[in-house]
Amino acid sequence: MDILFIIDRIELKYFEFNNLVTNFWLIREMLNQNKNVYITTIDNLSLAGNKAYTHCYEAYERNGNIFYDKQDIHKKIEDFQLVMFRQDPPVDLDYINSTYIFDFVDRKKTTVLNEPRAIRDFNEKLHTIEFLEFMPENIVTASKKDIIEFLNEHDEIVLKPLNRCFGAGVMCLKKGDKNTAVIINSMTNNQTTLVMVQKYIEKAKFGDKRVLFLGDKVLDYCVQKLPSNDDFKFNEHCDSNIIKAELTDIEKAKFTLVAEKLNKMGIYMAGLDVIDGKIIEINVTSPCYFIKEINNHFGCELEKEITNFILAKAEEKRLQTSLNIR
Repeated sequence: MDILFIIDRIELKYFEFNNLVTNFWLIREMLNQNKNVYITTIDNLSLAGNKAYTHCYEAYERNGNIFYDKQDIHKKIEDFQLVMFRQDPPVDLDYINSTYIFDFVDRKKTTVLNEPRAIRDFNEKLHTIEFLEFMPENIVTASKKDIIEFLNEHDEIVLKPLNRCFGAGVMCLKKGDKNTAVIINSMTNNQTTLVMVQKYIEKAKFGDKRVLFLGDKVLDYCVQKLPSNDDFKFNEHCDSNIIKAELTDIEKAKFTLVAEKLNKMGIYMAGLDVIDGKIIEINVTSPCYFIKEINNHFGCELEKEITNFILAKAEEKRLQTSLNIR
């Protein structure tokens, strides 16, 4: 099986030895299962007529680490049986345009995870509202008046840009703060840019829980991401800030409903950020599975479970296509 990973540019730059990155573990496991793995970035995608192509590099494993051959290879995307679409946000115009390339890839020939159309249609902040009953109180707006009214109602709020990741640009605002107008104007580009505004959850000081999906299944493995010493949110990926956590039966039951709905959309791999049982964000672009940390905390090999799920999904699509052809 030939497999293509679309990864972030910064991830390509630091490709070797980066075991904090989910793709490191998945690529290494697929190589260990004798799959042919190639890597590329969105700027290396292209169309010639109505056929999608990529300039890519072949990956290989050596002594437990992964590397890639710097020799550029030009391949038709439909020559890959599986594409892992895992470019990081921001979901800007370049990102959106890269999803359009896959409108010209025949899904009967190539399985793509997560489905780029679904990623394009699902904003990780805004579309969390699909599961409003599991969220803290919130609004999406560019209006200073609306935000101030929401702040006065809830005393403390969190403002989030809609297309960034890893906590970038997220601000906390308390009622009576002398910088209220400045913060709101900065976040909304003077009331021209929509932002997600959520009621601050007091238990955020203990961090947020990462709940992980594979298809319509909620994984039992879970970690808590602790705020950094100088911030109110998790923004530093290091061992001391990621601790073992558990899901309650109630959490697992209600989040299974989320997994099932996302699965039907073509989003098979996702991660929820949860505080006090409330979903604050749904990661669908390139969800981090915290494999290194989960393996250490739970004594498992999570990369094998994820890889086996991915390969089974690709094989399922292949068999469906084969039966349809007959």
